[in-house]
Amino acid sequence: MLLPAPAAVAAPGNACDTRANNTYQKLLDCMTLEGVREHQAALQKIADNSTDPVYPGTRAAGTDGYADSVQYVAGLLREAGYDVTLDPVEITFNFPAVLRQLTPVEADYETGVFTGSGSGRVEGQVIPVDINLTGDRASTSGCEAADFAGIDWSGDADIALVQRGTCFFGTKAFYAEQAGAEAVIIFNQGNTPEREELIVADATSVDPPIPGAPGPVTHGIPVVGASFADGVALAQPGSTAFVEVLPSENRTDYNVIAELPGKNEDNVVMAGAHLDSVTEGPGINDNGSGSAALLESALLMANLNPENTLRFAWWAGEEQGLLGSADYVAGLSQAERYRIALYMNYDMVGSPNYIFMVYDADESTFPAPEGVTIPPGSEAIEDLYESYYTWIGEPYDDTEFSGRSDYEAFILAGIPSGGLFTGAEEIKTEEQEAVWGGTAGEQFDPCYHEACDTYENVDLHALEVNSDLIAFAMLTFAYSTETVNGVPGKRVPGPKLTLPTPAGPEGTFAEEDGGLVHGATA
Repeated sequence: MLLPAPAAVAAPGNACDTRANNTYQKLLDCMTLEGVREHQAALQKIADNSTDPVYPGTRAAGTDGYADSVQYVAGLLREAGYDVTLDPVEITFNFPAVLRQLTPVEADYETGVFTGSGSGRVEGQVIPVDINLTGDRASTSGCEAADFAGIDWSGDADIALVQRGTCFFGTKAFYAEQAGAEAVIIFNQGNTPEREELIVADATSVDPPIPGAPGPVTHGIPVVGASFADGVALAQPGSTAFVEVLPSENRTDYNVIAELPGKNEDNVVMAGAHLDSVTEGPGINDNGSGSAALLESALLMANLNPENTLRFAWWAGEEQGLLGSADYVAGLSQAERYRIALYMNYDMVGSPNYIFMVYDADESTFPAPEGVTIPPGSEAIEDLYESYYTWIGEPYDDTEFSGRSDYEAFILAGIPSGGLFTGAEEIKTEEQEAVWGGTAGEQFDPCYHEACDTYENVDLHALEVNSDLIAFAMLTFAYSTETVNGVPGKRVPGPKLTLPTPAGPEGTFAEEDGGLVHGATA
């Protein structure tokens, strides 16, 4: 009898490595937590051993730690027999920035460089722009050119201080530079607990329409981040500061692409996870969890003779703005894009204070954000995930289908997509604690983008359940994508499995975005 994944027991000896694992029972028997954790341990060791001269102890884009991560993943896949391609991606490597307040207090603040920032050394007055430090701290700071009007920007070293909120970070930096500022500090909004810490993100996106900036922008002045508390300190009357951003370097990283040909070479089932960490730490949940689970799935499916071609991807430069996946899709011809039946994304699937979430392709809970078009067929991917959770008795919730991870490029290309998520910086509610356990009032991942995102920063139950589901979904679509794109296939070998109708989301996000704040842009 087919057992739900959490109850499965690993096959003895090395049978898992040599057999086809072409039934649900075989694959789920072999897809063990121990196997996934071995890969996470290897990624942790890579970070620990990295003596990168700029960001040691990490696996960030452009570092020795990332290069070693690529070799680890690619090496195992080649040994398993996959056709492995190292797909080059040009990334912008930013050196550590400096943010120092000079008056009326002296202090060095934690900071970082926004994607799209210029370089330079600026020492001068700090000018707050339409900020809100009291009450609900609602903020549209820097979202309109009018916010900068009536302010004297004629000095040689004016530093604009803008607050997170409402619009894209690129919009704020663009208007600041146009007004005459020589540097920009973007500090966190402070309106919720998860918007208190240092914010460093992508400042290339702008809100349309901005005359002269119809699309992604880069800036000729330094753009750095700050926490809400440091922003408050910098907003004091008479504040002066020193900002330094060294010139960036162009470096080449690699996506790891592994392919297993199927009988239908023109119907490609694809799944991906980003391999890079942030510069603050080793990134073993973000995204060593998705990377490890996907790697173990691929290794266990290496001897499969699937109906559809299987393609696995480990992306470079996600933390810099989805660079690897965007570059990959942009490099595909239209014919190659048509070959991809679907894409599944796994970014943070073992958060220590988790809840189980599925990208809400059918918009049953969250309307997609303005400008996001959900490709037809994506709902079938969501249904499979939800039916699986229902089958094994795990409650789940929706998370906004926002495109704010590596599936963005795929949905922009019209490719059906889906994915799983266990939460980043969103705060768990008491209702969610009652459903999934954990601790209300804390982030889903308390170590999100922090040095403490280590091998210990994982919930083992969440990781085990989602690892099994990642393998289950890949095997399902390896044999048929008919529910997604209408291409006939055949039933997965072995005993017939009929999944239950999805139980439905728990509905614990009232008027929220489902915790999907990873890669936040506003």
